[in-house]
Amino acid sequence: MGHIHTHDRGVRYHFIIFSTILVLGMLASLMLGAVNISIPDIFRALFLDPENKYHLIIRDARLPRTILAVLVGMCLSVAGAIMQGITRNPMASPSILGVTNGASLVTFALFIFVPSAFRSIPIAAFIGALLTTLLIYGMAWKGGVRPMMFILSGIAVSSILSAFYNVLVTLFPDAITGMVGFNVGSLSARTWSHLWLILPYATAGLAASILLAGKINLLAMGDEIAIGLGVKVEPIRLALISVSALLAASAVSVAGLIGFVGLCVPHITRLLIGSDYRKLIPACAINGGSVLVICDTISRIVMIPREIPVGIILAAIGAPFFLYLLRKQRRIA
Repeated sequence: MGHIHTHDRGVRYHFIIFSTILVLGMLASLMLGAVNISIPDIFRALFLDPENKYHLIIRDARLPRTILAVLVGMCLSVAGAIMQGITRNPMASPSILGVTNGASLVTFALFIFVPSAFRSIPIAAFIGALLTTLLIYGMAWKGGVRPMMFILSGIAVSSILSAFYNVLVTLFPDAITGMVGFNVGSLSARTWSHLWLILPYATAGLAASILLAGKINLLAMGDEIAIGLGVKVEPIRLALISVSALLAASAVSVAGLIGFVGLCVPHITRLLIGSDYRKLIPACAINGGSVLVICDTISRIVMIPREIPVGIILAAIGAPFFLYLLRKQRRIA
């Protein structure tokens, strides 16, 4: 009993640290950039003095971008946590499996053929992400989901989707000029309109993931045990796949191909607080928001006045981490 209370206190302690890092990361995002703004000036610009010289910078540029970075990070990390839970593989993530590629392919096609359908981008991205996930799931299924087969199927599907994407780029070269930031993952020039665009979808996905977190615990034990406990495995897994696809699509529709958040954040968070998804999902949301908002701030200040797309920063961090996980899996195998 004492051990349980000690563990709960440890989890609460970690949540306090995670939340503090998130708040500090958001504050740094508001403060730092081509123009550095102090905390008192931020407060005055937001609440006291609409005529403050920093008002437009904070209200129309940095605040929506900061909130959007947190939301995108939350979506990607929780989507990765769900995938890792239902496949029982720590290398599963939306970017590694090609789910974000499916979302981006449909988004790019919509951008080319129906450029006026701005509001439909999240829905189109969701359809692409869901169909991709179901295809990978079907290829990996043989009396149950085999974790390594799931990863290999995802890599194969990702390559096919990339080929189709390159076909569109070849046929419509003029369209790619508007998608450069999208292809590498960027939050540059994102405004309130982008935030309102994905907010309902992201909120629905995050809420559903918290409600279904207990079911992930059962699926992570294996299908036979879950069925023995009375769980309807396939409907639950399909619901979780849909939630994961919705979260990944929400992120892709406004930020493009940002990778590795869904891989690194769930794995590190699991090492810190354990594998109970009722705690892991909200912790991943907080940490995913922190990682992306901090990396986005770095992307803005590392080469002032120029800006490096945040996807490049994350790839530089995430690729070595993926190689580490791959080597670890080989040793276990």
